Amino acid sequence: MKLKQRMENLNRRTRESIHGAMWLAPSLLGVAAFYIVPFFIVVYYALIDNPLMGNFVFFDNFVRLFQNQAFKLAASNTWRFAIVSVPLAVVLSLMIALMLEARIPLKSQFRTFFLSPLMVPVASVVLIWQVLFHPNGAVNEAMQLFGFSGIDWMQSAHNQIVVVLLFLWKNLGFNMILFMASLSNIPKEILETADTEGAGPIRKLFYIKMRYLSPTLLFVTIFSLINSFKVFREIYLLTGDYPYEGLYMLQHFMNNIFRALDYQRLAAAAVVMTIAMVIIIATLFIAEDRFGKDVEE
Repeated sequence: MKLKQRMENLNRRTRESIHGAMWLAPSLLGVAAFYIVPFFIVVYYALIDNPLMGNFVFFDNFVRLFQNQAFKLAASNTWRFAIVSVPLAVVLSLMIALMLEARIPLKSQFRTFFLSPLMVPVASVVLIWQVLFHPNGAVNEAMQLFGFSGIDWMQSAHNQIVVVLLFLWKNLGFNMILFMASLSNIPKEILETADTEGAGPIRKLFYIKMRYLSPTLLFVTIFSLINSFKVFREIYLLTGDYPYEGLYMLQHFMNNIFRALDYQRLAAAAVVMTIAMVIIIATLFIAEDRFGKDVEE
């Protein structure tokens, strides 16, 4: 009798597994067809001499890539932009969320101001920045009123400042909403207990709120990092294919070698970029797991 019941349970679990696999199959096939298989094709292209001959050269394409001055410039600019813009986007959006959580006047107006960039198309944003930072634009006019000389912003060493400001203006609103939603989910009882025990705002921020915000902090950091790699479209609309060297990003490099049909170097660059992103994101996950583990438990 027990054996029969065990067999029935086994058959039931088998049927449930088959049904689950059938429901998952379309999604798995889609992921395999559009993500997994293309990625391995890119890796294959990165290890051969050309698509016609198909001879394996292993790491020769990567050696050529790291010897290329354009790639070094693009990687340096992209890294420098990300290391400045991503922490600013995370910290400023958190500060704005904390400010809007408090009782301040004109709270709804502030929220609307920071959310409005989400509704503006990229082309319109670029047009605004062209008006502001043109050699004869509004920023230079304001500087001249205070006795400073104007700057050709997009052709100077200050051009990354322009793009960082654009990046922040475009992304702070979405990050702010994520932090506000996470702040609203912090148990009120814990904050009330902290108030009763005499904890100040700084101690509550670092010892309570930041612990509960760690998953959102991880997501916002990863999301901002991905968006920092997508800033190419704004730079392209501002400057074209070959901008001033301070704005020559990895996307410019990959776009230009694609036009030159250098698929091997393009594939090698894509693999290097993927490995770098995986390492950075894995590091962030490990840090979040150690920092927020006690909260989750």
